[in-house]
Amino acid sequence: MTRDAPIPITIITGFLGSGKTTLILNLLPQLRAANPTYRLALLKNEFGDLAVDSQLASSSAIAGVSELLNGCICCNLVGQLSVALSELQSTVKPDRIVIETSGSAFPATLALEVNRLARETRGQYVLDGVVSVIDVENWKGYEDTSYTAKIQARYTDLIVFNKWEDAGERRFDECLDRLGDLEGVDTAWVKSDKGWVGMDVVFGVDGGLARGLTKTDIDHVHDDKCGHDGDKHKHDHQTEVEVLSIELKSSAEKKEGPTTVNAEKLLAFLANTSKEEVYRIKAVLTVSAKAAWEVLKNSDEDMKVSAPPTFAGEGPDTRYILNWAFGRWTFTPIWNAVKEHESSNEAILRMTMILARYESTKWKKRLEAGGLLELEGTDGKGELSVTKVN
Repeated sequence: MTRDAPIPITIITGFLGSGKTTLILNLLPQLRAANPTYRLALLKNEFGDLAVDSQLASSSAIAGVSELLNGCICCNLVGQLSVALSELQSTVKPDRIVIETSGSAFPATLALEVNRLARETRGQYVLDGVVSVIDVENWKGYEDTSYTAKIQARYTDLIVFNKWEDAGERRFDECLDRLGDLEGVDTAWVKSDKGWVGMDVVFGVDGGLARGLTKTDIDHVHDDKCGHDGDKHKHDHQTEVEVLSIELKSSAEKKEGPTTVNAEKLLAFLANTSKEEVYRIKAVLTVSAKAAWEVLKNSDEDMKVSAPPTFAGEGPDTRYILNWAFGRWTFTPIWNAVKEHESSNEAILRMTMILARYESTKWKKRLEAGGLLELEGTDGKGELSVTKVN
């Protein structure tokens, strides 16, 4: 009996907002061009309880998507990895699996787990390598305070420098210098072209570092110390970010009330949110056809929002995925052919905010005070619930 070749697994990591999902979505057309029947499966992990990126990936014809929510795949969700991989293997029969970690995940622990599963399954999987994405434009803003951002760059086989075009060569050179400051780091790197990197560069990397990791390596890093204001303490990377889960719906007593988000207020909220306090905003929301046609816009004026296929904004309401990172955002329509994830289905707005440490309490109060996220209409406040997830 012929034994199937092992499924290569590529781990793509990087701090919040670095452009991991964009990198993955830009790989799919290349794979399809080389082999139209190629099946790429995505295992996505994110803090919070809203599946946004998996829906974005589903709309891009990825063969199969699974998302692990409410935790970090290298810590409290690591035990679910085996089941998730097995389900993708049996339902999708992929040629390759990409694991996209949460922005705060520690890649070495995850690589060690993949290596263990490869041995236990007698070669059903093989770790192809760990790829880390670095946001050149914003790395200076959080690298000094983020231990996780440093170790993501250290324990990787390939580094992709992203968002360098607007930052300039001088900023890029600064990132290279800072990478060189990390002890023992001599990793291959490449610059993306607005999130695009050739598939032959990302896939099939040496992977020697990731495959050679041992539990001793992991224990050494978890026992490492990092100092903040002169105080040294053991690091828990899950405390580097805080998460708010937000839902906006019509008032219970107004059964015929508005069922769409006020697009003007939403855009003002996105434009005025501090990128020093908030790292990511992800949401699924409903916008009226008129607002989608006349109001809705991406932060990049040259990147037009896909409007509903109606004339002058006449037609049904439209569902959009919102992705905000460091002051920039995009809206992507959810077409009817894409089945929406249960975490957002039928909600007028479901949002996850990923914030810097100690910022969630302040932002929870701001949101609950009103005026930032509202429904359309003369009295469109609706019912807003804001919950701190971690």
